[in-house]
Amino acid sequence: MKMNSLSQEVRARRLKAFVAPDSIISLRAYNTILTGVVMYGLLINVLLCRESVVNFVFTKMNPIMFFVIYFVCAAGGIMLAQKSSNALISFIGYNMVVVPMGIAVAVAVLMGGFDPSVVSHAIITTAGVTVIMVAAGILFPQFFARIGSILFFGLVGVLVGFLVSIFLPGVHLAMTVLSAGLFSLYIGYDVYRSQQFPRTVDNAVDCAIDIYLDIINLFLDLLRIFGNSKKN
Repeated sequence: MKMNSLSQEVRARRLKAFVAPDSIISLRAYNTILTGVVMYGLLINVLLCRESVVNFVFTKMNPIMFFVIYFVCAAGGIMLAQKSSNALISFIGYNMVVVPMGIAVAVAVLMGGFDPSVVSHAIITTAGVTVIMVAAGILFPQFFARIGSILFFGLVGVLVGFLVSIFLPGVHLAMTVLSAGLFSLYIGYDVYRSQQFPRTVDNAVDCAIDIYLDIINLFLDLLRIFGNSKKN
């Protein structure tokens, strides 16, 4: 689920922070770096999606220990990026999120018994939704400016719904569909939000973390939805 790299407090501080004029880059350069960092993270995930990686997790490591390390690294990476104003340190934090997330995605894809056509369908749909929502986040800023709190409470509701689905498995698919819709909107929202910060390299990297996590969560939701449809 979503782990937001920029808390409300940090977000407000960054919006008001003094930024040296020589650290401001052009809008084109800012968005190019932002896009490049997101694409880098997704490429790392593709490269990690190998049976050898999954076999290593299950033969050389205790799977429970792996997921403990995953959460520690991801949380540590987010905190590192959040507290740093240095682009290189933020990028290191980004990699601390991307690498364990990539391994977790590899486990989900390769151990989940998904048909290759289901995986391809999920990838193509995720790419299409991402392009649409990125455009929406840029073209309709006023809309996304109004829905931040709605998305937050929606996320809380989905988390509660997934907990309920442990005892009522019948609602799990409905929660997954709602989660996919929520993360689709989060892509647009985080793209909108990225355009509100001072255009620095560090802010581009920090915002890329949120957008990357939105895309990965959307992909995993779509994978479960399409996988369920294939089974039925």
